[in-house]
Amino acid sequence: MTKVSSLKIQYVDTMPQQLDAGILYVSKKYKTAMHLCCCGCGNKVATPLKPGGWQLSVTNGLPTLHPSVGNFSFPCQSHYIISSGNVQWARQWTDAEIAAGRARDQAVREAHYDRAADPWWVRVWNWIKKLLGV
Repeated sequence: MTKVSSLKIQYVDTMPQQLDAGILYVSKKYKTAMHLCCCGCGNKVATPLKPGGWQLSVTNGLPTLHPSVGNFSFPCQSHYIISSGNVQWARQWTDAEIAAGRARDQAVREAHYDRAADPWWVRVWNWIKKLLGV
């Protein structure tokens, strides 16, 4: 396989068994996007679309995923940004940066789910405080 320089979006209910290079498959039902690694290694890349995961935006039919895609558990260690359908290659991260990024992502997920576990009246009170700037 060869490097991919752009991705087109294809909406699906469930992910196909066989993925094609250059396609970002998006399941709104399962809040997940998948594609083949853009380096051409053939690994499947799953990007959960949720807090602490990735955010997908589509402008003029072209996908943008935020944050960057770091395939640090793959042998290729590829790292890239998908912006307006274009693949922009990012610098390789050090082992320390990878560990720090994973810890940060875990903290974001935990904070999100901790807030969701608060009783309704705490969430309302926090919302009021946020509105008042307290």
